[in-house]
Amino acid sequence: MGLQEELKRINERLDKAEGKDSDKPKEKKPKPFNIPFFKRVNPKQASQNYVTVIKINENGFLDFRKEKIIAQTTLIDGIPRLATPEYVLHWKKNPVIIQPSWSVKPLAPYDPTKASQESLEDGSNTKGYKILMARMKSDNLSSRPQVSGVVKWVIGIVFAVIVGYALITGGG
Repeated sequence: MGLQEELKRINERLDKAEGKDSDKPKEKKPKPFNIPFFKRVNPKQASQNYVTVIKINENGFLDFRKEKIIAQTTLIDGIPRLATPEYVLHWKKNPVIIQPSWSVKPLAPYDPTKASQESLEDGSNTKGYKILMARMKSDNLSSRPQVSGVVKWVIGIVFAVIVGYALITGGG
C-alpha cells in the first residue's frame, strides 16, 4: 500500500466522521424570479410611460413585453387595454402590469379569480369605453409615418455634395 492511498483512505474516514459525504450532491438554492432582461423598463423609459406587461394567455403561459402607455391605455395584440395608475404595480423599481388576454382590464392587486369573474360580470371584456374609443381614433388619425432624423441628414448631405460639386466644376 502506497503513502498516497493511505492518505486518501484517512481523508475519506475523516469526511465520514465529520458528516461530509462526497457522494451526495449539494442542494441547489432555487433561483429568484427575474423579469427577462430585454423586457425590463429602465428609469428613463419609465419616465416616458413605458411599463413591463405580463400577459397571461388562456393556456396559462406568460408573455413579457415592454409597452408604452398612451392616453391611459396600452396596445397589446392590436387591442387597446386599460392602463390606469391603479393597475400599475412596481417590482424592484420596475413598473409592471399583469394583463389577462381575455380582458381589457388588467389584474389589480387582489384575487385574480375574482377579478376574472368580475370582468365577465361587469362587461369590461367588451368594447365601449371612451378611453378605448379615443385610443382607436388616435391610432387611425396618426397612421402617417414620420420621416426620421437620419433620412433628413442623408438628404441634406447629398444636396450639399451636389451643390459643392457644381461650384467646384464651374456650374452647369
